[in-house]
Amino acid sequence: MLGRVPDARLATRARFTDAEGLCLDEGLALYFEAPASFTGEHVLELHGHGGPVVLESLIERAVQLGARRAQPGEFTQRAYLNGKLDLAQAEAVADLIDAGSQAAARAAIRSLQGEFSARIEALAEQLTDLRAYVEAAIDFPEEEIDFLADAALHARLAAVRADFAAVETAARQGRLLNEGLSVVIAGPPNAGKSTLLNSLAGYDAAIVTPIAGTTRDVLRERVLIGGVPVQLLDTAGLRDSEHPIESEGIRRAHAAIAQADRVLFIVDAATDPAATAFSAQRAQLPVGVAVTLVLNKIDLAPQVAPVPGLDCICISARTGQGVAQLREHLLRGAGFLGAEQGSLSARARHLAALAEANAHLESAAVQLTVGRAGELAAEELRRSHQALGLITGQTTSDELLGRIFASFCVGK
Repeated sequence: MLGRVPDARLATRARFTDAEGLCLDEGLALYFEAPASFTGEHVLELHGHGGPVVLESLIERAVQLGARRAQPGEFTQRAYLNGKLDLAQAEAVADLIDAGSQAAARAAIRSLQGEFSARIEALAEQLTDLRAYVEAAIDFPEEEIDFLADAALHARLAAVRADFAAVETAARQGRLLNEGLSVVIAGPPNAGKSTLLNSLAGYDAAIVTPIAGTTRDVLRERVLIGGVPVQLLDTAGLRDSEHPIESEGIRRAHAAIAQADRVLFIVDAATDPAATAFSAQRAQLPVGVAVTLVLNKIDLAPQVAPVPGLDCICISARTGQGVAQLREHLLRGAGFLGAEQGSLSARARHLAALAEANAHLESAAVQLTVGRAGELAAEELRRSHQALGLITGQTTSDELLGRIFASFCVGK
């Protein structure tokens, strides 16, 4: 296509030609010689004028010469397999591309630059030191010193526990920035659910009328609250109904509630200050879903007070009174500490691996302090170390790799 191999790492002006030597495009060629490339392999980049016709003609010519179209995430997967990135850094590439806010992009950059991996490696190193200490006590039982009762051992154990908690907190912040929250707005008809959706969204996303049952289906709006992407779902009013369309809307509302991270149950404080509508529906709400009772229309009921014993916020969706506090409540309930609190781009699988590693660490602590069983403690520490390896890819199966890179955009 070029007539020659360009000098390495030097932008070269070139004509890109077809099989007959005719010019398909003219632009820049950049050649990266292995291993000094993103993938660790020989890489040739062609920088043309763009446009679908020109781009497709260049790709077709490359395929004629023996190339093939890349699979989803293939370049990043090759970089991982060739040791240019670890698995957490590779996933951060996709997170950076998909970032929905500046805070999420900054968290992805930190992970791509290796901060998340470095903290995981530091934890792994601490576990290795603990294992060495415990196994030394096993190997030399005749020594007069009781290694398992040594204060230094328990100080190390406490330090590892603290570092686990810090990494898990940073990872949870990053996951919130990446994946966000799913918040369902539910409650009886005419409680102000759609008005609240519009207030949180900042524009008229939902139709609002005085007619009960205006909202029949689930309406979704994606907003940013404090840098965290939040999927808001406005649902049909919850009540007994024999109307087939309204009944289907109520069924879909319950289905959305079951999958939510949090439910905002709205009641009209002007007509129902004791929240009897919430009491009537409370038994039907899923046990594992966090619920906040929202007393709406306080502009019409100025004497209303939060219901004791419940997560309760008093607002006026129409005037905006209390809506800022509701936003803060959503972030606080999700455990979000702020976009600049050292967040690291993380996924659900990272948190699962951290939880597994931490569970084995806690089990090791019990074996050391209660059971006085060094062999069992050493095994739990080994399992904790192995679980951490899932994050950076040191102990990752081919099946997991396939799932991870299949989620990337094509090519990159």
